[in-house]
Amino acid sequence: MRTALIGYGLGGAAFHAPFLAATEGLRLSAVVTGNPERQAEVRSRYPDAEVIASVDEVWRRADEFDLVVVTTPNRFHAEHARAALEHGLNAVVDKPFAGSAAQARALAELAAGRGLLLAPFHNRRWDGDFRTVRRLVAEGALGRVHRFESRFERWRPEVKDSWKESGDPADLGSIVFDLGTHLVDQAIALFGRPRSVYAEVRVLRSGARADDDAFLALTHEGGAVSHLWASALANDLGPRFRVLGDRAAFVSHGMDPQEDALKAGATPGGPGWGEAASPASLGGTPVPLDPGAYQDFYAAVAQGRSPVPVADAVTGLEVLEAAFESARTARTISL
Repeated sequence: MRTALIGYGLGGAAFHAPFLAATEGLRLSAVVTGNPERQAEVRSRYPDAEVIASVDEVWRRADEFDLVVVTTPNRFHAEHARAALEHGLNAVVDKPFAGSAAQARALAELAAGRGLLLAPFHNRRWDGDFRTVRRLVAEGALGRVHRFESRFERWRPEVKDSWKESGDPADLGSIVFDLGTHLVDQAIALFGRPRSVYAEVRVLRSGARADDDAFLALTHEGGAVSHLWASALANDLGPRFRVLGDRAAFVSHGMDPQEDALKAGATPGGPGWGEAASPASLGGTPVPLDPGAYQDFYAAVAQGRSPVPVADAVTGLEVLEAAFESARTARTISL
């Protein structure tokens, strides 16, 4: 599949380009970026890929591509995904998949109507620690799970000058759209669509304009609850996962190593890829984590299928909308 990667910030450089270049059945044909330094980096690292300065050129030359990967700033995700589909191109769309559930539904309908692949990029389903949780739940090793705790916490007390810190709602800069999207998607992958949402969303850091601290509580059919934390102001990090069942508990600390490896320029999928030394326990006994496997996402795309159901991305955005409403009204919101 001849692929145009739209955007070459951290997402494009670390999470997409290495896999597009390494996955059998995909070809990194072009990278869209107007930044001269990023253009030079692309030419150095991917000499066979064409550098294109404007996304409009991709649309004009749509017959030269099969797949578009959208990893532009959040506010453009739905716009660029729609343009790709309207030009007959399959699309992978970085998170958040869209700015609203309504936009996401419209994209899903457009893709289905045109018979095109539309894949939400929720790569954190292939974190090694989450793969371990998912396997243990499926095997019944924990028994009936009654609480799923999940955290993406960071210590970043200084506010950065970027669109991710913007107070303009159109930029989708809230930590809920950033880290919260991963947390919610993982909960949905485990337990399905929740029936209610409660949330606390705050701005804590001095000078910050975007939400930088959030807690979400999701109640699922069957009685399990997901307690999800995202924060930029956590000087003492809690467990990454704490999953409680009526037979055993699973606890893990630390982050999946794939992101750091990709930032360092590692080629994905080689020997030892995704293996983590992070401490984890099952029922109090140390256990190894399954290796992370981000490469599995694009392996599925190369086979012409979406590894993440678009319906799950729609549900995730419904949860985020309910979370903002809950935080605003101090009420639990039914879905």
